[in-house]
Amino acid sequence: MALVFLMAVSLSMDAFSLALVYGTLGMSRKYKVLLALIVGVYHFIMPLLGLFIGEVILSLFHFDYDILVALILSFIGIQMIINSFKKEDVVSALKVSDLFLFGLAVSIDSFSLGITLPNFEVNYVISPCIFAFVSGLFTFIGLLIGNKIEKLFGRIATIIGGALLTILGIIFAL
Repeated sequence: MALVFLMAVSLSMDAFSLALVYGTLGMSRKYKVLLALIVGVYHFIMPLLGLFIGEVILSLFHFDYDILVALILSFIGIQMIINSFKKEDVVSALKVSDLFLFGLAVSIDSFSLGITLPNFEVNYVISPCIFAFVSGLFTFIGLLIGNKIEKLFGRIATIIGGALLTILGIIFAL
């Protein structure tokens, strides 16, 4: 069980760090909870997908997950920067589809972990439940801390956060 918890924490660290950035958008509590739930659901589903169909997909398609993550992170980062210069509230421009993109970006690694689950002696249902809970919790905490940062530094925090996401996207592409 300790191994599963360590895997869950490892999987959740990117969600936490990106939630810090996303938290600078000044999201409502409803959106924070929704995003944490979305990330949790993704972290439940993706390891199962990796477990059950991962090997089939990898044998049929040679797919570079880093490129997909790079595109998603860059898209979100550029959108944050653009929205920070608009006069209307950034949150009004935030769509639920953006939350799903965020959830996908931070849970891609869960898919590959799912492929490796048969190599460990873990329960295939309990493990994704733990992954989901821990990642949802880390996301929510990251959003709360990011919101505090935004209140301290204002619009500049959103611009820096968007730039960091874009840079992370570029790094993933390399």
